[in-house]
Amino acid sequence: MKIAVLGAGAWGTALAISACQNPLARHTVTLWARSAEQAAAMQAQRCNQRYLPDIPLPAELLLRADAPADLGELVAGQDLVIIGTPMSGLRQMLRDTAACTAPVAWLCKGFEPPDSMPYGLLAHEIRAQLATELIANEAAGYGVLSGPSFAQEVARGQPTALVAASARAEVRDALVAAFHSPSLRVYASDDVAGVEVGGAVKNVLAIATGLCDGLHLGLNARAALVTRGLAEMTRLGLALGARAETFMGLSGLGDLVLTATGDLSRNRQVGLLLAQGQTLQQAVSSLGHVAEGVYSARTVAQRADSLGVDMPITHSVVALLDGRIRPADAVASLMGRGPVPELT
Repeated sequence: MKIAVLGAGAWGTALAISACQNPLARHTVTLWARSAEQAAAMQAQRCNQRYLPDIPLPAELLLRADAPADLGELVAGQDLVIIGTPMSGLRQMLRDTAACTAPVAWLCKGFEPPDSMPYGLLAHEIRAQLATELIANEAAGYGVLSGPSFAQEVARGQPTALVAASARAEVRDALVAAFHSPSLRVYASDDVAGVEVGGAVKNVLAIATGLCDGLHLGLNARAALVTRGLAEMTRLGLALGARAETFMGLSGLGDLVLTATGDLSRNRQVGLLLAQGQTLQQAVSSLGHVAEGVYSARTVAQRADSLGVDMPITHSVVALLDGRIRPADAVASLMGRGPVPELT
């Protein structure tokens, strides 16, 4: 296959490396960077010094830095296009690749920051809004690739499992063919909404779990938080048309456990640093990378409120990030809630 990965952050680079080194197929992979300087540096150093400094780029991996207005030329003739930008850039990237006639899939997790609407949209909802602008791509279809995965481990070829979700079987098949390998298993799903909700909410819950661990509340507290967080995630997903079983899989429980407990999780690190007394600005600055949960927490809460979905952990995280409560107060507010049946 000819595969274009648009976005040279950690995750886009990792998947480009994985596809390029797939021993099951001889893919031709192009990695596009928004910055010409970054692309030139990667070409000279044969590594992504900013995001994956210790991992060499395969000699076969092609690097480009076309202007966004010229992306039509890059995606022409590709068999699959992967968008690896943050959620905030997805809408424009879909527009920039409107002439693409190959399947398009995105990697970003979260809700788009609200603009004209009172709440943010999931990626497939953004795509639906732009349907009249993306007629050329309509026949090929779209999807999402998600699941429990740290970019460093994927780039190193360590065992990982992902979910390729699309309403179209041919898109799911294309994603499996592109990335399924001896070190990367790719499972197929048609529940796009469920996979996207899992990817969005787990980042917020990881901040809460990091806070819990940073305050040394114990493993009992962590288990309770992860489990009740999964219940929140599932409630929101069902309200958005997802299936409950999706949240028991890789893009739900799997991604939540990894992001909430893994030391490579940037969202978990935010919670840990807040528990240590750092300000939000200090915590985010020290990471050097985007922690999506910081930017999506309020949007997740707004979307839940618009649907009448109760998400107390998410609301506590928002209050903490806004500086309205202290770390210890966030825990007290959750533990002080009245008793309710578990399966609600």
